[in-house]
Order: sequence, then C-alpha cells, then structure tokens
Amino acid sequence: METTDKISCNILADLLIAHGVNQIVMSPGSRNTPLIIALSRRENLKCHVVIDERSAAFIALGMGIQSGKPVGLVCTSGTALLNYAPAIAEAFYRQIPLVVISADRPQEWIDQDDSQTLWQQDALAPYVKRSCDLNAHLDFPNGKWVCDRLINDVLIEAVNGRKGPVHINIRLDAPLNKMIKYDADSSRIIRMVHPKDELTTIEARELGNQIASPRKVLIIVGFHQPDEQLNRALGKLAKLSNVVIMTETIANMHSPAFISRIDATLCRMTEMEKQVLKPDVVITLGGALVSRYVKEWIRSLENVEHWHVGICHTTVDCFKHLSLRIEMNAKIFMRQLASALQIHKAYSTYSDDWKTIYNRAINLHNKYISNAPWSDMSAFATIISQIPSKWNVHFSNGTPIRYAQLMDCTKLHRCECNRGVSGIDGCTSTALGSSVDYNNTTLLITGDMSCQYDVAALSSKLITPKFKIIVMCNGGGGIFRFIGSTSDLPELEEYFAVGINLPLKELAKGYGFEYFEATSQESLDDALHKFKICNNAPAILAVYTNPELSATVLKQYFQQC
Repeated sequence: METTDKISCNILADLLIAHGVNQIVMSPGSRNTPLIIALSRRENLKCHVVIDERSAAFIALGMGIQSGKPVGLVCTSGTALLNYAPAIAEAFYRQIPLVVISADRPQEWIDQDDSQTLWQQDALAPYVKRSCDLNAHLDFPNGKWVCDRLINDVLIEAVNGRKGPVHINIRLDAPLNKMIKYDADSSRIIRMVHPKDELTTIEARELGNQIASPRKVLIIVGFHQPDEQLNRALGKLAKLSNVVIMTETIANMHSPAFISRIDATLCRMTEMEKQVLKPDVVITLGGALVSRYVKEWIRSLENVEHWHVGICHTTVDCFKHLSLRIEMNAKIFMRQLASALQIHKAYSTYSDDWKTIYNRAINLHNKYISNAPWSDMSAFATIISQIPSKWNVHFSNGTPIRYAQLMDCTKLHRCECNRGVSGIDGCTSTALGSSVDYNNTTLLITGDMSCQYDVAALSSKLITPKFKIIVMCNGGGGIFRFIGSTSDLPELEEYFAVGINLPLKELAKGYGFEYFEATSQESLDDALHKFKICNNAPAILAVYTNPELSATVLKQYFQQC
C-alpha cells in the first residue's frame, strides 16, 4: 500500500489494529499529517474528524465507555495536546483505555522559539498509565525494534490490569507528505496472556465467615458499566437476611431487592435509625460515589470495617474505615462471596429493616413530588418516568445527576455521568461519543451552564437523529443555589449562579436540531411526546424553570426529612 514514509506511524497503525483499536478520533493539523495518512488509509480503522481537541477527547471517551474497547485520539503538535487533559483525567479515573497519539517536533527544536514547540512527552503524566516518546527517525541501530517494543508495551498497558489511558508522542520532521510503499501488518506484535484471578476456596470461605450473619453487611455500588454476571451475584447476596445492596443511579445494577435511591432513603432516616442500621462491614465496588449523604454517614460511624473490591491504582479510603483492599475483578469476587455465604443460615432482620425504611422513603418521596410546584424537581420526575426503556441516558454534572439520584431510574437501559473527576466540561461530547456506538437513542440531560460549556459538540458531523438533548434552563449554575457553601452568599448571583446567554432555539436551528420547549407541566407533557417520536433529526428540548423556586423546592425536599 502507498502511505507515509514515516515508519513509526505505519508501525503504530499495524499495532493499533493488532491490539483491538478500531476507532480513531482525529483533529486536523499540519504536524500530524503523517499520522492522519497512516491511519486513515487502513480499512480496519474507522476514523472520525472532530476539529475541537477538547470535544474530540470527550467524544473518544464516550465511545470507549459505550464500546468497552480502546479508542485512539490523534492531534497535532503544540497546545492541541493540552486540550485533551480534562477528558484524559476523566478516563483515568473511569478506567477507560484511550490511546492518545500526539505529533511532535524533533527534540532539538523544542524551546527554540519555533512554532508549536513545547514539551509534550510528559504533558499528561499524572493521568496516563504509560507513555512513550518516539524519535523522528528510526534509521539507527535497533530503531525499528525499539519502536515496535515501546508501542506494544504502551498498548498492552492500556487494556490490561486496571485499564486506562496511555500516551504515545511521535516526533515528526519535514517533509510531512512524502509517500512510500509499505507492507501493512508487517510489524512485530507482542501479546499478553492474563490468567483469570480467583480466590481459592479456602480464602473465599474465610472471608465469608467474617461477614456471615448476624454481622450486618452493607454493599454499596458506585458508577459501573452494565454487567449481568455482577448483577446476578449481587442479587444472590441480596437474598441473605444480613446483607443490603445499595446502588447509585449510574451503577447500572438493577433488582427490586436493591436500595436504588440512596439519597432519598438516607435523608428520611432519623439519627436513631441510622445507629440501629449501622453496618458492621461496608463493601464498596465501582467508581466514586455521587451520594454525599452516604459518605458523610459512613464516615461518622465508629467501629465499622470497610472492604473495597476492584483493581485500583492506589489505596482508596473514602470512608476513613478501610481495613481490606481486595484487588480483583468485582464480578468474580462477588460470585465467590455469594457462594461462600450460602452455608450460613442464621437469620437477621437487617435486610427487612432496611426495606421497611426504603419503602417508607419512596412513599414520602412520591407524596412530595405530587405536591411540588413547577420546578426542576417536578420536571425531572416527569422526564425520568417517561424515558423509553431502551434509551441510554447521560447526565451532566451539577444538579442533573443529583436529581437522578432521587428518581426511579431502574427501568432505564443504561445511565452514565462523568463522575471520574466530576467536571461539567465535555458532558455533551461524551454523550455524543457514546451515541456513535449505540444503535438506539442516546439522551443527554444537562444544565444550561454545562451545555454552554460544551457547545462546540453541537457542530460535530457525528450527530445523528438518534442523539437527543434535554437542557434544564434554570438560569445557569443551579447547583450553587442549593449547596451550602454558596447558596447563602451575597455574591451568589454575581459570581456563582451568574446566568448565561444560551440561545438554544437559534443554536438548534443553526446546527440542524429539531427544537421543543416546555415552560409548565402541561407543556412538558406535550413537548416530551413530540420530542420522543422525533426521528428525522437530532432534537433539543429546553425546559424552563424558575431558578430560585427550584432551589427552594430541592432544599425543602431534604429539610422536611
């Protein structure tokens, strides 16, 4: 095949394909011309062009979240790479294997006042598992061998152990458009066999003995991709009388036996009930928790053991009670633990007591919602209840994910939110990237401030009619009107909930979206119906609420508890 004369770029294309990368998100540039040539001319690589590098990185993140496969990112030299940082940080804490590929200038020109010359090789160092810096030329002893080895090593690291992003920095010199004949797929491939790690029967039984009834066990699941095997194992554990399973909205684990609305439940418990239902052992799995209530409660308790299950990059002691770190796949551990506990038959009221509290909390929640005025709270309740079950739903950070925590999302196909580092930047692009790899509809529920922050995503050619957005237009920064650190400050409206100019109707028209609008409960019901059946174009639904009233309704929801 005819391709670039930069051998390192051709080796990279060979090895990306060999290690399971089949999608690349690239941004136009000059220095990355050889990379674009090498990758775009491979039939096994599907290349997407996104101009804005920050949006491109979040789109790649969304693709990786949805597909579970490594996704490549290609940018030119200079500050282009730095725009990847927010998405790469999120990918690191979400354990998503993004492969960052940056073009660079030859090393002798760095810091020499030449165009786009800055230090790139360690620019993402805290947030990538491994990186390598490749020379502009391979015409030195063992040059090709070194290139093969370094790229294989980085790509192996991305998809093994605790998965995560990696960085390949390739130095390229002029001319950038010279072509040669190249024998594709001729590079040496290094593979890795990673045996499945399980507890021995003795180890599993010993751990089972430690948490058998009458000991009270609380299992809390943070953000996680859907996993039927893990779901079944948790369901088996939930049948035990001394075990309670709590799941967050974005845990994607569902069973009628689970406590799926943590905040709505904990906020309605008395201090006496919290003491009576204090667990002896807390077991966590999945990513960082959204719920402030559960974190504050567990941290306040004494004489509680905390086991954390999962392949981690560090010791995670979120509750300040960590006593056991179980470094293995959660679905394997939970399956083995469930089996080990089956021999223990001692009865406990722990599970039943929690179910009583949970049912009471849901009844009180429903009563509050039915009497709530038009606000973010009532709008969210309506929206969540009417989302078709096969849609994937992404929530932006801020109030949308917090409202979702209160609602019944158990019938939704999949729920996601960028809770690795909890930034509002890139929420639209992430959802858009996920929509590329999902055949049904992907819905983003976002705030007006988050939408404004990532408005560049609306220009992407990747948008199709299966991508829909609901924007909660509550004056911008609704979260600041609720959280204690800012809600009572005199500077609130001037420096925090500042209000924004987001011309959604005009943006929708300009970018080819169908536009719908709701300003009341009646208009929301009508707009939602039209929004859901719109299938000839992507769609935006703007939901306008009073910001001060919405903050009051949310505060009173928790205060009345």
